[in-house]
Amino acid sequence: MQSRPSKIICVGRSYADHAKELGNAIPDRPVLFMKPPSALVSLQQGISWNPAWGNCHYECELSLRIDRTLKGETDPLKALEAVGAVTLGLDLTLRDLQDDLKQKGQPWERAKAFDGSCMLADWVDVQEVVGDWKNVHYTLQINEELRQKGDTALLIFDIGTLLADMSQVFTLEVGDVVMTGTPAGVAALQAGDQLKMSLQGKTHDYVWQTFVK
Repeated sequence: MQSRPSKIICVGRSYADHAKELGNAIPDRPVLFMKPPSALVSLQQGISWNPAWGNCHYECELSLRIDRTLKGETDPLKALEAVGAVTLGLDLTLRDLQDDLKQKGQPWERAKAFDGSCMLADWVDVQEVVGDWKNVHYTLQINEELRQKGDTALLIFDIGTLLADMSQVFTLEVGDVVMTGTPAGVAALQAGDQLKMSLQGKTHDYVWQTFVK
């Protein structure tokens, strides 16, 4: 199990197509929420949730590790210098519960921050993956079927802008994780599903797998 960050900062509705598929408006500034360190679970442990909570959706996301403290940074390019490593993660979402909470005007934590709601693959040095932050690609397959294709060129807010915006609100500390949001294609997981995440690197793809219990 990897060491735990002080916090996991997530971006909601960061791809227009994903916002549309859930019937959400396109945001005019980044939508931010957090997961606690206790949400983390390893890929080897697999995905599980209480069926009484309703459907659990997968959301595959490019995830960043902060290796330099970032606070009050206004320059997106300088903000990017704080990123030391990248990987792919799963922001697991209890969609039925989230929809109910949204209708009641209540916070999302029960649906987004429960134990086991965050999975992170192995960290890869940012230099091994990123040549251009607007040209990072990744995919998620379930049972060998392509479900999601991530392309940072399609982000509503580029990653440097996201980091600078976050740093105005709270300090990003060394070891903190930023999940940059999911592309379209989310859906409910089923028992026995096999998940494969692939991140395109400069010389080869990085591939990780997990499963639904």
